[in-house]
Amino acid sequence: MNMDLSQFTDTELVVMIIAGVAALLFGYRIKKIAFFIVWFIIGLNLMHYLTPWLESTAPEVMANELWRNLIPIAGGLLMALLGFSIEKVCLGGIVFALTMVITAQYFGTEMNTLIIGAVVGVILAGLAVMLMKPAIIVATAIAGGYVVTLGILYWTGISAETYYFPLLVSVAAAGSLFQFATTRRA
Repeated sequence: MNMDLSQFTDTELVVMIIAGVAALLFGYRIKKIAFFIVWFIIGLNLMHYLTPWLESTAPEVMANELWRNLIPIAGGLLMALLGFSIEKVCLGGIVFALTMVITAQYFGTEMNTLIIGAVVGVILAGLAVMLMKPAIIVATAIAGGYVVTLGILYWTGISAETYYFPLLVSVAAAGSLFQFATTRRA
């Protein structure tokens, strides 16, 4: 696992963890908000990955502290607005994005690995759209669990190489069970 959370400010981390807990536990009940949260987190992370490219293409913009802080937030908001507006595409995209993030984080970023992850992601996204409610619950629990897991690993200092995947599965499973138990009649 190679996610470096030191690139985020403490405020960004706290906001991400709060959003992650909301998605983890209440994703289906607040699905539009959860989609907004999940896509915001994806957009924010994507912009942090693109920061080195932005620094090389627009160094004068990225040298300004205000722009350096606003650009990731703007990227997160743009992705969130997309996710908020198109439910089925959003769910499929979340499942695909989660599959790719987990693939890259846990199995590496070699081309063959990413291709396999993309194929699995497309298959899982198609299944998710066919099974909307359970897929929303599981996808929001995994997305929230991902953020919560990263926060736990970052703040406790425990070995990410050893505990990332077991912790992610445990947290996401607990969130899924909580959501299934609390949305039986929904």
